[in-house]
Amino acid sequence: MLNLDFDNQFTQSLPADPSEENVRRQLQRAMYARVKPTPVAAPYLVAFAPEVAELIGLSEAEVNSPEFLAVMAGNQVLSGMDPHATCYGGHQFGNWAGQLGDGRAINLGEINHDDRHWMLQLKGAGPTPFSRTADGLAVMRSSVREFLCSEAMHHLGVPTTRALSLVGTGEQVLRDMLYDGNADHEPGAVVCRVSSSFVRFGHFQLLTARDELDLLKTFTQFVIDREFPELNEIADFRERVLAFFQTVSLRTAELMVHWMRVGFVHGVMNTDNMSIIGETIDYGPYGWLEDFDPNWTPNTTDAANRRYRYGQQPGIGQWNLLQLANALVPLVEETEPLEKLLSEYAQAYEGGWQNMMAAKLGLNRFAEPLIEDLLKILTTVETDMTLFFRHLADVNLNQPDGWQALSEAFYQDGQITESYIQGLQAWLAAYARELEAQQIGDRKPLMNRTNPKYVLRNYLAQLVIDDVEQGDFQRLHQILDALRKPYDEQPEYQDLAAKRPEWARTRVGCSMLSCSS
Repeated sequence: MLNLDFDNQFTQSLPADPSEENVRRQLQRAMYARVKPTPVAAPYLVAFAPEVAELIGLSEAEVNSPEFLAVMAGNQVLSGMDPHATCYGGHQFGNWAGQLGDGRAINLGEINHDDRHWMLQLKGAGPTPFSRTADGLAVMRSSVREFLCSEAMHHLGVPTTRALSLVGTGEQVLRDMLYDGNADHEPGAVVCRVSSSFVRFGHFQLLTARDELDLLKTFTQFVIDREFPELNEIADFRERVLAFFQTVSLRTAELMVHWMRVGFVHGVMNTDNMSIIGETIDYGPYGWLEDFDPNWTPNTTDAANRRYRYGQQPGIGQWNLLQLANALVPLVEETEPLEKLLSEYAQAYEGGWQNMMAAKLGLNRFAEPLIEDLLKILTTVETDMTLFFRHLADVNLNQPDGWQALSEAFYQDGQITESYIQGLQAWLAAYARELEAQQIGDRKPLMNRTNPKYVLRNYLAQLVIDDVEQGDFQRLHQILDALRKPYDEQPEYQDLAAKRPEWARTRVGCSMLSCSS
């Protein structure tokens, strides 16, 4: 018997849709609809994260039990669970989309462990009332990517939802991977995601859009009680809501700084994909910036406008917060204080980014001309972001040929001209002078704590997918193990730190991805 202490505050405290029939519908004055996962034919455990099992109080023996597999596949509902899908709206690619909701995510229930609460959520466990025309299922390729990236981001120090388990369903799912009319059957899978909250900006937006203002007030107070209880020291509700928005804004700014630090590109920063607690949520067509191109996006759907490109993510974070602010206006009753807090987001992000960039160079403080020149150098030739910053710590700044320690970061040898080398050497000389001016002794420890050696490169994820679809899980476990210590040298995993191979430059899954999963 799985030892889980269920305490379903979300469903106990907030109104449910009266119907429990699993049919597509618009909800009114309800935050969720009860719905059970769809059982699957022949589930099998692909992987689990022991750290997440421990987080929620499950032993290794429990995780390896038939009951765990049955629950995480959606074939069994435990006593105390209250399965449901939540209702929210959102802006998708800048356009209001109305009601969206958990179209293929089913919350099993909330548990308490070690004075913390966690929601368990199955992604890909079948249709819900919010699935619209979709089947609510997920395929193995997207589920592998979600499972691995959730854990990779956590170990990088980036706020994120976690992934407890990855289960194959033993069934085939029809998908058109690139939306080009070439649909095919793929292996199905279910990921169990874990977070204290899966509430999104879009939950608030939909309530305001529907003029359900009493429920908006009730829901906002519920979220404060559950996730920001310290704000209840503020007696005035209006001021409490402003403090809530300020906290969400600052957490979002911090999250954006982390994404920019490690070169992560979310790919679909719609407001329904923004966590109210400042976590990375919804790993769809994400990607890791390999060539340092601020205009790069991994999402084929976004290829034309590049709304969610790497360099624009902080600005989109503020735009999304503006939409959340608009949703909270009925509770605050004026816009000026919310506008002021939005400007604080920009200041917080800029300050955080400057501190982060200084740390990437091992500096105590931001050096604007030096860093501006570096950003220009990084875009002059095709340069691997992760390798450049990691190897920068190894450059001997007293040697004219010290720049060669960066050679592994360059993709095209023909681009490394004498003119480029001279520019790079001049920058390294300026860097050495700045280190001396700031009285930096050994820059390497700070740099290696800030610049990871191992990230979930797109081609590595694709190699895992190729193997897992053939029933081979060895590479998945190797990469997961390496990603647990992304800042350590780990010589046994040196090959996993290599830059993108040429074969992966244009391969689907390595260069561009779609929302199809």
